Amino acid sequence: MTLRFALPLLLALVAPPLAAQAPAVVPGLLSLLEAIALGRQQGIAATLANVNARVAGTRVGQRRADILPQISGALGVAPQTRNLDEIGIPVASGVTDPFTIYSAQLRASQVIFDASAFTRLKSSSDSAQAAGLDARNAGELAAAAAAGLAYLRARAAEETVHAREADSALAANLLDQARKLHEAGVTPVIDLTRNEVNSAAVQIQLLVARNQRDRARLDLMRALNLPLSASPVLVDSLGTPAVDVPTVPAEAVVYALEHRSDVQAERERTDAVTQGRRAVGYENLTSFGFSGLWPTSGQETDDLDYSYQLQFGLQVPILDGFRRQRRYAEQSLRLDAQQVRQRDVEQQAEQETRQSLLDLASASDGVRIATDRLRLAGLEFSQADERFRAGVAGSVETTQAQQAVVNARDALIQSRAAYGISRINLYRSLGVLERLQ
Repeated sequence: MTLRFALPLLLALVAPPLAAQAPAVVPGLLSLLEAIALGRQQGIAATLANVNARVAGTRVGQRRADILPQISGALGVAPQTRNLDEIGIPVASGVTDPFTIYSAQLRASQVIFDASAFTRLKSSSDSAQAAGLDARNAGELAAAAAAGLAYLRARAAEETVHAREADSALAANLLDQARKLHEAGVTPVIDLTRNEVNSAAVQIQLLVARNQRDRARLDLMRALNLPLSASPVLVDSLGTPAVDVPTVPAEAVVYALEHRSDVQAERERTDAVTQGRRAVGYENLTSFGFSGLWPTSGQETDDLDYSYQLQFGLQVPILDGFRRQRRYAEQSLRLDAQQVRQRDVEQQAEQETRQSLLDLASASDGVRIATDRLRLAGLEFSQADERFRAGVAGSVETTQAQQAVVNARDALIQSRAAYGISRINLYRSLGVLERLQ
């Protein structure tokens, strides 16, 4: 009988961890928004924060138990003998024959009014809400700092590979031209050698870029808590989309203080500590409740005598050695410390918001300058290639011009990635990462 009831209970207790350890579904196509959503849902930090929020929710139930009915029962079977001499009955002496007392008891109590208990329940509820906001903030951090940034780095690494492949094709074309011009006697052998060296250097850069791409993809899979062997296709390209959030610093700061979950969490903690101090003060008030007792006992189970007791009472605290006063002072100090933490988090939110706006403006200018730089580098290479074909310039000019194109492509890729990172950080600093489009 024990095993039959214990086995379902054991399976019920084990089922949640097993479900939590189920393998994640690996998407075939992966966009930036999907990566952010996966980071929020499956990130380790976000998962642990959600567990802590659930723990805080159970504490609310524990506090609620203080104001709910309390019911208990007891059954007793007591074989015994009694020494009548110790009772002091003049007409009875000696030890009784063995007999058995059967008893049953039902006890219940209910708090009707206790300001301190109700206030503690409110404080616990505020703490649970703060824990939930902490979980949301941890999810946003995991989504932005881990998933989103890892996605952009992986995408930048892929575009770097494409750029190196284009550079390799260009270097091969230059090498082919150098061979033809050397065979025609137009250019010396050193120009051919320079192009061979340049082609080999580009091939090495291509190998390095592919290695960095593969490593970046591993970092992305780890950030999303997906199997490291997964290989989803990253569908988003690096670009400079506009933002639909406030970009004026003063407006953005007000917006962040209204939407950031970490600021809201600290405010909830301040309310919780305030309620906790108020609950200590309410302990000086009178509380009201009632209790009931229904006992029955006898020497035969079919002939038990019962009675009952119903009691309504007021509890008036008078003096507990000034313990309440000291606890109130302690809670006041805790409230002062919490208010300091709240102001610090609010200042941090303002600082991060202003910094993210500066980074976004700088990244936007960087993309514009890098785009113009690539255009000029391409123009320089075209002119150098024409001079090389005409035989009026050596391979030094084409090699230098090609390297300028390589550097310009890298600068544009990095500037676009920096813009994407700045854009994600702006949405996170404003507390509206879910609005990222």
